[in-house]
Amino acid sequence: MPELPEVEVTRLSFSARIEGARVIAVRLGKPLRWPLGLAPEELVGQRVGRVARRGKYLWLPLERGGLLMHLGMSGSLAFAEQVPVHGPHDHFDLVTGQGTLRLTDPRRFGAVVWSPSAETGPAAKLLAKLGLEPFDPRFDGAHLHAALRRRKVSVKEALLGGAIVVGAGNIYACEALFEARIDPRTRSDRISRPRADLLAAAVRGVLARAVELGGSTLRDFRDAHGAAGEFQLEARVYGRAGQRCVRCDGTVRRIVQGGRATFFCPGCQRR
Repeated sequence: MPELPEVEVTRLSFSARIEGARVIAVRLGKPLRWPLGLAPEELVGQRVGRVARRGKYLWLPLERGGLLMHLGMSGSLAFAEQVPVHGPHDHFDLVTGQGTLRLTDPRRFGAVVWSPSAETGPAAKLLAKLGLEPFDPRFDGAHLHAALRRRKVSVKEALLGGAIVVGAGNIYACEALFEARIDPRTRSDRISRPRADLLAAAVRGVLARAVELGGSTLRDFRDAHGAAGEFQLEARVYGRAGQRCVRCDGTVRRIVQGGRATFFCPGCQRR
């Protein structure tokens, strides 16, 4: 599933090229997770503004409202002057005078939804429960500590929930907990303030590095240029079960938490 770094990398790869473009046509394929919400022809003639991101959503502002986009489990966006003839998994084309933005999604869990603004209508409802952005100055140890104290689940599951901070997907939560030396099984309300400070810094650092490296490509993620991510090549625990820890003499373990694989080193990550 594309996580925050992959979505941010995607945004960066096409936002400057589509900004200011005039919509020429819209093509819909098979139905996605939610309906578009208006007749496609109503988008024609509108100019695209500056693309923004909130969590794993992209907001494409138009002169009248905008489009909230989500990549779902397996979606990807491509932007090019010329795109191939649409295939069975190409479900949305926004054709502009500067190129075509195409959403490809084999599993069709992604979405393109029109909303009158990012603060009203469907967009407001979908974004309302998201936690802070990891690079928001308000996301610090104090915020994380207070939020974790209100939960009685493992700290890994608390991070994945998205209500405290957005973007700490499975790979990145594993890596951040390793950087902070915290056992992922530790109950969230038992994380001390000093450890919350370390974890908040680790989440920011891991996600920033992931964006810098183009995200993670474990299966088929590509940005709008078609480039793969490289963060997975630097992972220190994720996917390394049975291997020696890069920091101590321990061995990386794999367990399952909430249906997701967790990788950690019991030698240097403490409860």
